[in-house]
Amino acid sequence: MEQSPLTQQTRPDVFEPKVVGLYKHLFQVNYTPSLIATAPLIEPKDANDDEIPDGFWHELFLLNPSLPQLRQVLLNTDPDYLLHNQHQPQQLLLQAIAHLKTAHPPADGHALDTLTVFFAAVLSKRYSHPSSDIIEVLAGLDQVDAVFTDLVATLERIIRDGQTLPLRQKAVRTAIAVVSGGYHTALVSYFIHRDLFPALMKLVHQLDSPLQAAEPLLLTGLLANYNKFEVHNPYRVRFADLINDDTMENVVESIAWTCTLLRSRYIAIQDDTPVGWSVSGTLSYVGLGVLAGAKPALPVLTEEQQRDLFAEQPAPESATLLTLYDFTLANKIFRHHLVTQPSSDKSQAAPFSALLSFTSYLYQHAHRSTRAGLYAYLTLLTLLILVEDPSTAKLLCETSAPAVRLCRQRPPYLPLPKPAGGERAYAAVLLDLLIDALNHNLRKRLDTAFYLQLLITLSRLLTYLAKSRTKLQYHWSELWRSLLSFLRFLNQYAEDLQPLQGAREVTHAVAQVLALALTSGEAFLPEAKDYDDLFYKLVESGDALAKFRDTYFFSSTTPTITTTATAVETRSRAHVETLVGVSKHYQTLIESERAKREHLTPREVSKIIKQGYETLSLESAQEGGGGQLAHDGFREVEHKVELKRIARVVVGDAGVSVSASV
Repeated sequence: MEQSPLTQQTRPDVFEPKVVGLYKHLFQVNYTPSLIATAPLIEPKDANDDEIPDGFWHELFLLNPSLPQLRQVLLNTDPDYLLHNQHQPQQLLLQAIAHLKTAHPPADGHALDTLTVFFAAVLSKRYSHPSSDIIEVLAGLDQVDAVFTDLVATLERIIRDGQTLPLRQKAVRTAIAVVSGGYHTALVSYFIHRDLFPALMKLVHQLDSPLQAAEPLLLTGLLANYNKFEVHNPYRVRFADLINDDTMENVVESIAWTCTLLRSRYIAIQDDTPVGWSVSGTLSYVGLGVLAGAKPALPVLTEEQQRDLFAEQPAPESATLLTLYDFTLANKIFRHHLVTQPSSDKSQAAPFSALLSFTSYLYQHAHRSTRAGLYAYLTLLTLLILVEDPSTAKLLCETSAPAVRLCRQRPPYLPLPKPAGGERAYAAVLLDLLIDALNHNLRKRLDTAFYLQLLITLSRLLTYLAKSRTKLQYHWSELWRSLLSFLRFLNQYAEDLQPLQGAREVTHAVAQVLALALTSGEAFLPEAKDYDDLFYKLVESGDALAKFRDTYFFSSTTPTITTTATAVETRSRAHVETLVGVSKHYQTLIESERAKREHLTPREVSKIIKQGYETLSLESAQEGGGGQLAHDGFREVEHKVELKRIARVVVGDAGVSVSASV
């Protein structure tokens, strides 16, 4: 170090803002008196001196905060030091609350920024006794009720009636930092007892940008899922009680923009725009028509780079999907808005189109990490709720939108909509999502929970189509091909798959979905050729069906049917026998024709299939429920384990998001 020619004091090698010296002084990190020599009210802090002068706090919150340096100072502070010198962090929290109450800018905004970083860093540390130690560090066991009741009340007031929108958003970030960092402690209970829902929805309603609403929505979802299976959570009721159409529209719009942002992260890794599309058609398909002529070239990455980046997806903003799930589960009016709401910007796709588009990218890459798989499962639950509601399912079949951009980053590819940008019913897009998910996540360590949920959602959609006799225009042959390919996969890797938890339920689901299509196809298939194609593919798959039956339903390791066997087990065995029986029935007819002439053309085989309907019996499948997976409607408690795992992932992503925002 060299001396300053003006003050003759030693100058640091690297300049630090004055506020950084205050941070270090507060937490006794490499304290250098010269760093705060210009603050006459501040004396070098003695280790035994508990009280810090008021002048210190006034100056701390008046100076522009240096948040990266504050974060570094806190991260470098040992948790044991904080515990044994708890008066410093306790005073910081009390003084910050006091400055928030005065509502004097810029001190109140600086206090919120400081608290956000403070909570994010302090709550992320590992303590010997996490819950009690954190309480001691922040407030002390004797004062925690008073301090945190005051903190939450102050944050709620700012979120509801703060002087500016940026200040109110900062209060939301501070609350997210506390809730996400303290999710495993009792600190969140103070937010549960103080209802922030009206204040958060008021902010969502008043924000100018849809993306800005993502943070208050995230906080709402975190609070609604805190211990929701153990104790009564008032936020759950609030979702159902919301009836303000304008607020719902803002929520839907925010979800749409978030999904567009999340999808763009996938496309930035690998641009999968279909070759040969016109500029205007492509941008319409992408949902970014306003950017025609201004789309930057994406960098070309190696396969290894792509793999690593795909494994990091989806981005932390996906945490908002938990709030979407809660709204969809609790509020029928919200479901209607979600499916039917048009885009407020003509250059963007409709909100539900944006959700489905992002979901297709998520599903193609769901196998890359446990985190991605859990978000994929969460979106499947959301889609299942929509399909199980008859009024919403009707909307899915009747509401058409310009072609939704579906992921084409990995083969096999589904057919492109014709013409480019042509409209399709949302139900058809949903079938594409489910087929893609089925085709692109095949692994020996199969995610059985995800696949079971996928097949249940498919079953519910086909059941609605059959009951309503909705003739849906769709490339049905792709569905039959994907289901039978999955069945062959189950045969090929039976030794690896059978020990997996949930594998048995997956095999039942495959058999039941195929049986449902077989027995009810006439009700929803628009043309006879689509139904004929199903039979044709079943005949082609005769050996695979027989092996599937013998491996999973009548092998030496398969329990025999007893009086205690489940109804699902009984139905599943009946369905797989029906599938094998249909295949054998037609194979017999075809062989008899081949005895007369050696070669049969595909058209002649199709003719035999049509003639064979007259002698075909499907009674066993129909008596077994027509293939539909038995259910009494969506019951959230049945997904308790997965939802708790999802909540932990969302909490982690919320912490990452709030740290990145300050």
